[in-house]
Amino acid sequence: MRAFAAALVMSLALAGTAQAGLTERDLAGAVLAPPPGARVPLTLPVQDAAGRSLAFGAALGGRPALLIPVDYTCRTICGPALAIAADALAETGLRPGADYTLITVGFDPNDSPADARALVEARIPDPALAGATVILTGGAGAEALLEAVDYRAAYDAETDQFAHPAGVLALTPDGRVARALSSLALNPRDLRLALVEAGEGRVGGLTDRITLLCSGFDPVHGVYTPLIRRILTIAGALTVAALAAALVWLHRRVGPQPQGGG
Repeated sequence: MRAFAAALVMSLALAGTAQAGLTERDLAGAVLAPPPGARVPLTLPVQDAAGRSLAFGAALGGRPALLIPVDYTCRTICGPALAIAADALAETGLRPGADYTLITVGFDPNDSPADARALVEARIPDPALAGATVILTGGAGAEALLEAVDYRAAYDAETDQFAHPAGVLALTPDGRVARALSSLALNPRDLRLALVEAGEGRVGGLTDRITLLCSGFDPVHGVYTPLIRRILTIAGALTVAALAAALVWLHRRVGPQPQGGG
């Protein structure tokens, strides 16, 4: 996921003079870089847009989730990125609220619950998806959540905006990070497979699981993961060995051919 973090640095949500008060070092620190085994504790207390305190496990609801960090008063990319995610989710064929949960989490502690609701309602018009969306506001709980997945934004006081990675996370039902994806390049197929993978066999069908197994699904680094490449290499070597053995067997069965006389 480190390579993905580097890619996200290149797609920081900045517009116009949004980087006026930020140094290169500030921008370099705005990354999404989940460490191996990154997990959001299910007992972590968070706050929703209705002002209620709940454990993060309750927000997941026992389902895999797409987690989207959001600046609810962002004037640049957060709104469009949320709309892209909503459109892609609608085309996955998965059922919101049954197969997955959508969770937005604010990283600006100054955003109000009304700000959060306004952005989400404007960008997620589908009632089914809206009903399966948990809106979490900023604060101590959100800060701890983002720290757990190593999502870091840089605040620009001059513009009152954030430079932040344009990324989303697929989480397992127990809060583990399964995949990190670019929120600007989401497509239904990759998103479906990410959620199927995060569902650990509880989401999707046999075809999805075969696709995951056959392709070694990795929307960040390409089609084949190193493990799958090794498997394919071994399979190729075994195929060559099997062909060689078959040729030897055929040669022994037929036996040497008689030499013609002159």
